[in-house]
Amino acid sequence: MVEEIRSATTTQETAIGDSRVEMKQESINKERSFRPAPKLNKSPLHGLWALTNRDLGKWYRNPILLFMSLIQPVVWLGLFGKALNFGAFISGAGGTAAQQDAIMKTLFGTTSYFSFLVGGMLAFVILFTAAFGGMSVVFDRRFGFLNKALSTPVGRGAVVTAKVLQSVIRSLILAGIVLVIGVALGMDTSNFTVVGILGTFAAMFLMAFGLSSLFVMLALKSSDWQTQMAIINLLSLPLIFASNALYPPSIMPTWLQYLVKVNPVSYANDAARQLLLGATGMTTLAIDFGVLVLFAALLAVTGIVLSWRLLSK
Repeated sequence: MVEEIRSATTTQETAIGDSRVEMKQESINKERSFRPAPKLNKSPLHGLWALTNRDLGKWYRNPILLFMSLIQPVVWLGLFGKALNFGAFISGAGGTAAQQDAIMKTLFGTTSYFSFLVGGMLAFVILFTAAFGGMSVVFDRRFGFLNKALSTPVGRGAVVTAKVLQSVIRSLILAGIVLVIGVALGMDTSNFTVVGILGTFAAMFLMAFGLSSLFVMLALKSSDWQTQMAIINLLSLPLIFASNALYPPSIMPTWLQYLVKVNPVSYANDAARQLLLGATGMTTLAIDFGVLVLFAALLAVTGIVLSWRLLSK
């Protein structure tokens, strides 16, 4: 008899518990039915920023990656820039200090080769950062994120532009750090002005935008990181060594000087040295910026147009 009473009580408690759960669920359903659906933000700028910030987040949340990005230019500045002391070579040949300075200015446009090299290192770090910006497209395709991005209302042009922008932002941040390191190691700052620094980073922005567009464009249909690495190695070294980043064109062979004149990296370096060092330029600043604007606009438009045709799931 006692067991029957206990069983009946347990059954009654279970029924009461079930009814309470049902009432709570009905209350939740009613609340949901009256709650308005979240509004989908279809703004192209919102999607562009979301994709750009995603790629930047993978970078600034990993300080080791930032540190490794700075190793190469710091080694070039600290070892190559200080070891290759052209001033000592020229002073060893004799002559007065004024004559030695005149020779340095004739060769490098400034009396300090180290300062000359720092101007080239800004383009150096931007070039290699832009080159590896295309790798993110390859990995996004391999890991399936690119398919998800293409399934959203964000346009294909915005997907490509986001890749370019994250590469440009990273490039400019690293270039700023390299400039600070160069100043700490002895770069000549007597000609520094706010306008000159801003103008230098404007030139670097144009070069970074053009180069990032180029390497992202080359990665649009690639799913093999080894192929993309081969392309990076094929293009990066000629762009650096066939420019005025490390040496002045006047000491190069004639055939190489022609390549320097058609290399957009040379015009970014030339603008930076004129603005930061007051150096004698390869061309005028107007020509430097004109070439860089044309270079950035041409490759950006080409990359967006190709993304409409080549970028697919």
